[in-house]
Amino acid sequence: MSFWPQTAADARALGQKEIATNASGNQIVDAANKVMADALSLNPMLKNAANSAAFTTQFPQNPLGDQLKAVASMISLRSQLNVSRQVFFCSMGGFDLHSSQSWNHWNLLTQVSAAISAFYSATVELGISDSVTQFTLSDFGRTLQPGGTGSDHGWGSHYMTAGGAVKVGDLYGTFPQLVLSGPDDANSRGVLIPTTSVSQYGGTLAKWFGATDAELDVLFPTLIHFTTRDLGFML
Repeated sequence: MSFWPQTAADARALGQKEIATNASGNQIVDAANKVMADALSLNPMLKNAANSAAFTTQFPQNPLGDQLKAVASMISLRSQLNVSRQVFFCSMGGFDLHSSQSWNHWNLLTQVSAAISAFYSATVELGISDSVTQFTLSDFGRTLQPGGTGSDHGWGSHYMTAGGAVKVGDLYGTFPQLVLSGPDDANSRGVLIPTTSVSQYGGTLAKWFGATDAELDVLFPTLIHFTTRDLGFML
């Protein structure tokens, strides 16, 4: 909205607001417009929050740290927003490492570690660490066998959780045998077969979040195929 003169910027902002608040008769369009309208309402509140920091925790200056700092600021506004549950998604790319993996993977995970640690510290400072859980997700793992200075797309991988309600320091699932063409290899390159489903992982988090068993079956349709529905890593 940084048009000049200011009247042009104001007119554009007003037009956007009118579009977002106008009922179209299409439920999908109206749902998308509501998200936009909520964002427009939230924007000035976030600007005020940025000017009056609710916490003193220092976040690392990397893309994930910046995102998690913004999330912490939004959580600090929970009473003003009158919400009982909030879900935030942050993303970080660069893990498709077909080359220079030894250096880049270390660098990326260092950024992840620093950002997750700072966010947890902020939740402690805000007095809500037991009510906030961080968890990681990825759409692919990496092969055990390298390809040059990197590795190729895999299958099974590791996820991490952090927060005051997490049973920290434990590993869940069965660690695979790191043997090419072994019993845990889907082919001959170390495409490791997962021992735990993402539905079990997500179901455990959703149950902690308040979802009922019936709701879990809707959220994760394949969960019915697993005897263990709750992996037990949440308090």
